Amino acid sequence: MCGIAGMAGCWPDPAVLERMGLAIAHRGPDAVGQMTAREAGFAFRRLSIIDVAGGHQPIYNEDRSMAIVLNGEIYNHHELRHGLERRGHHFMTHSDVETVLHLYEERGVRCLDELRGMFAFAIWDERSQELLMARDRVGKKPLYYTTLANDAIVFGSEIKAILQHPEVVRRPDLVAIDNFLALQYVPSPLTAFEGIRRIEPGHWLRWRAGVIQTERYWDLPYLPKFADSEGELREELLRLLRDSVRIRLESEVPLGAFLSGGVDSSAVVAFASEASMSRVKTFTVGFESETHDESAYARLVADKFGTDHHELVVRTGAPELIDDIVWHYDQPFGDSSAIPSFAIARITRPHVTVVLNGDGGDETFGGYNRYALSQGRFGTFFGLPLHLRRALFLAAKPVSRYLRRGRRILDVNPESPAEAYCATLLHAHRKRRLWLYADGPLNVNDGDVPPLAFMRGQGGLGVLDGMLATDIHNYLPDDLLVKMDVATMAHSLEGRSPLLDQRLMEFMARVPESLKIRNGVTKYLFKSALRGLLPDAVLDRKKMGFGVPLGNWLRTSLREMVEDVVLSDMALRRGYFKPAAVREMVQVHMSGSDEFQYTLWDLLLLESWHRTFIDQFPVPRAPVMSLGAS
Repeated sequence: MCGIAGMAGCWPDPAVLERMGLAIAHRGPDAVGQMTAREAGFAFRRLSIIDVAGGHQPIYNEDRSMAIVLNGEIYNHHELRHGLERRGHHFMTHSDVETVLHLYEERGVRCLDELRGMFAFAIWDERSQELLMARDRVGKKPLYYTTLANDAIVFGSEIKAILQHPEVVRRPDLVAIDNFLALQYVPSPLTAFEGIRRIEPGHWLRWRAGVIQTERYWDLPYLPKFADSEGELREELLRLLRDSVRIRLESEVPLGAFLSGGVDSSAVVAFASEASMSRVKTFTVGFESETHDESAYARLVADKFGTDHHELVVRTGAPELIDDIVWHYDQPFGDSSAIPSFAIARITRPHVTVVLNGDGGDETFGGYNRYALSQGRFGTFFGLPLHLRRALFLAAKPVSRYLRRGRRILDVNPESPAEAYCATLLHAHRKRRLWLYADGPLNVNDGDVPPLAFMRGQGGLGVLDGMLATDIHNYLPDDLLVKMDVATMAHSLEGRSPLLDQRLMEFMARVPESLKIRNGVTKYLFKSALRGLLPDAVLDRKKMGFGVPLGNWLRTSLREMVEDVVLSDMALRRGYFKPAAVREMVQVHMSGSDEFQYTLWDLLLLESWHRTFIDQFPVPRAPVMSLGAS
């Protein structure tokens, strides 16, 4: 796991490359690498995982006409290497990264079809003066880029690396900010910086002579559906689960697993314990609030599998942790579960360098409670005449405060299952944003937010598969995977996600919808396959999610920060929001209502981001001292 950065189409100033690498030193505290060519340069920071002694990057091909830098892991590199050696390629390292470069020599961009893993890489071909960049299928590893006035390109694992180039301008992207306030994250390919873009998951980008070409190389096929029996599908699912965990256990440094006590992370721990030659180390974060605490279930699983278990209790939202989150996420990021993610990564890193997680289980197996909207009365409701549906929405308004996510549906009065589902994803719907925004630079976008626009195009799928596909293309890569990648890499920790293995995902996508959710039971096939392996108490428990007591924190430990930042003259002078609306939200929240908690949190992070990245130059922090590779 590493941090990469670089440029093409301009003179690669070694001092600029050094600053770019320094900005992402936390991603690789173990070694520094740099490459300069006639019209290109790479900066590299290494976290040593595989071939600790010899896998330094950049890595070159035999005649040094090509060079690669890669962030991630290629899990099938051994079998790829054997084939390449048989075909005459000569390897200089035992690194998984070198297999990608030799495979690219043979197959060009089609090399991506053969890679099984998580990755973001850049390859410079000196002969053709061409730069190729690519991201893994679902976007586990990040890659950003921008172009300069002379059409040169600058890229990096994090935006803060790109900002070190003296010709890159720091300006807010107002469309991205509106999307952030609607969704709590900035959707790809946008970023919060005007002119800086994120390469989308499952895409490659080619730069040559100032011309950029991008193309999708993978998408998840939901059709045709399997006709096998439930028992046969259950057995195949177990085989794929075991394999996806097993291949992610390769490491020359200590390895462990996050364990929340939910079904996903518990399954990963179960299969890791089964395949590991040593006792698995597990890590859990808990809360004083019982409403948000899952640690008892985590201990139940840890005891069953005899893990070396570690727990951390998060008691408050510390202001200094907010500063860390703003710095490391580069752009406004409103998912408040970034706080416990940061906390658990911090306690995990002293013990291990690689950690497995349960990311993607909900999107792969059908785990969110909102997916149950695809069944039963939901479909019946949208079969009713429009005037009757509107009357029912109006009648439900008085009890909306008790409906949690269901309240978001009432706020937008949807006219289709797609609109209803996407309403559950909105943290600030259109009416609220219109009420909040001043007559200034920020506007509510006329078009659909990206998840709704995407789901409208999934007409060939069933409602549930449409929801799953929408989350896998939007919420998963732009929120959940960003959260995990940044939280772990901020602490020089590599996270691996077995439940996002491409073979496992491709299998589950083609499983009939009736086996993903049955009679209101989410993850039906997944839980059925795990029955007898995991405790019934874990399989049958109510889904909790990785939430935090945000409303209470904003009224207590973070209250002073909210008032000093959100209500500051500096924030209000930006002209984004109506001062009276902002003051009303703060007053309502401090009086005990949680109606505006997510919007207030977003405003706090947005203003803190402006102060960190727009109002001043983001000077790289001191490099992280190497924690060693043993």
